[in-house]
Amino acid sequence: MTNPVYAGVYAYGKSRFEITLDASGLRKKRVRKLPVSEWRVLIQNHHEGYIDWTTYEANRARIAGNTRPRPHATGSGPVREGGALLQGLAICGNCGRKLRTHYTGRTASPGYHCPGRNVAEGRGRYCLNVGAMQIDEAIVRSLLAALTSLGIEAALAAAERLEADRDGALAQWRHAVERATYEERRAERRYMAVDPDNRLVARGLEAEWEKSLRDLETAKAELTRREQQQPRMLGPDERVRLLALGADLHAAWEAPTTSPRDKKELLRTALEEVIVSVQSQERRAHLTLRWRGGALTGTTLDLPRLRPAIVRTNEDTIALVRRLSTHYPDTVIAGILNRQGRTSAYGHRFDANTVGNLRRHWKIPRFRPSSEPAEGELMTIRKAAAILGVAPSTIHRALNDGAIAGEQLTVGAPWRIRLTNELRARFGDEAPPDYFTMYQAMRRLGVSRQTVWQRVKRGELEALYVTRGRQKGLRIKLIQTQSELFGHPS
Repeated sequence: MTNPVYAGVYAYGKSRFEITLDASGLRKKRVRKLPVSEWRVLIQNHHEGYIDWTTYEANRARIAGNTRPRPHATGSGPVREGGALLQGLAICGNCGRKLRTHYTGRTASPGYHCPGRNVAEGRGRYCLNVGAMQIDEAIVRSLLAALTSLGIEAALAAAERLEADRDGALAQWRHAVERATYEERRAERRYMAVDPDNRLVARGLEAEWEKSLRDLETAKAELTRREQQQPRMLGPDERVRLLALGADLHAAWEAPTTSPRDKKELLRTALEEVIVSVQSQERRAHLTLRWRGGALTGTTLDLPRLRPAIVRTNEDTIALVRRLSTHYPDTVIAGILNRQGRTSAYGHRFDANTVGNLRRHWKIPRFRPSSEPAEGELMTIRKAAAILGVAPSTIHRALNDGAIAGEQLTVGAPWRIRLTNELRARFGDEAPPDYFTMYQAMRRLGVSRQTVWQRVKRGELEALYVTRGRQKGLRIKLIQTQSELFGHPS
């Protein structure tokens, strides 16, 4: 590689161009975004804008905060409508990841779980999984205790002290500008007094003079910025209303008009993050609250004891019954389970009555034989995938999700599917205009991906697999009544 003939740096605005001209005449450029602190020129309010500079910076900070952060990155993301108050604020005390929220049961009880998984007893389990009710209540108690009248009085005293100290701080920065001015003038005099023939000394004094000029400009800019920061003083009426807020804060928090979004916004104004550490054996959780300003407080609460484990059928057996019930009656399913050596929750052999009770308890639909002969050819997954024009993994994924039916004669035998006209219709080269991607269906229906997929499996929504083109994958057809229900046009 030849050495460059010319190399230089050119800065314009917030971009930095590094230019290299080599012997072959090729010019190579690399652009790097510079932070505001490294801008050469920044003239605020040079032109009248739609909003002022303070509002602009606040908007940028809010947009940056609404960006969904990575697992170990800072940022809480935008607030949502769910009841989990620590959404975006809770952090796992084991691995440091942001905790995610979930809602379970018919009452949609909120909870927090860590996306990191650990293998325990041969199964992947969440690093942390805990309900949100007791944790949220403890955080709210700490917040309301901190925002009492004494805390507000302390904030008022701090604001008054800040205004009193502001003049002293400005005086210090004015002295800094005076010192920088003196150093700049002294460097200028030394440079002017040097003999021009002594070029080495002249270059050194010139560099010193340029450095003093930059230090002077930096000091002036910092003084101007601090002079523009005018702290807002509270009037007598505002002071009285603020002191009375401490007594009314609990009532305002519990008011029906206070939505979960409002509560989350209030929490974010006071807290930066909450570190949640759960001791599963002791059923105890330790919460570390990091307040705005850097203060740390901790609290420990006891979690509700789990109910003793009830006698239940093995989960693998339940999953197998769920698959077999699509193709076989209860008597045949009982024979298959017995041949595989499976037993019921009490260790008994299966019969038609036991399988029926198991189905009804887990809400598994029963087998309904068709009055017409079976349609379509029974073939392996690899052969069906070649005919449908998709990968075998796509068929396997559809079988696991329950989107299509399959048959397996014995354990370990290859799955087989019946290639009917209905199944062929679910795969096409392109989707009609009234079919949408999974993300678009989630946005239009206002539900999660899991909910959309459950409706597809129940037959409430129609699904189509696109096998060609750049955007291959699942497409969802939205029914008109459902689109009007959620307020979005289909």
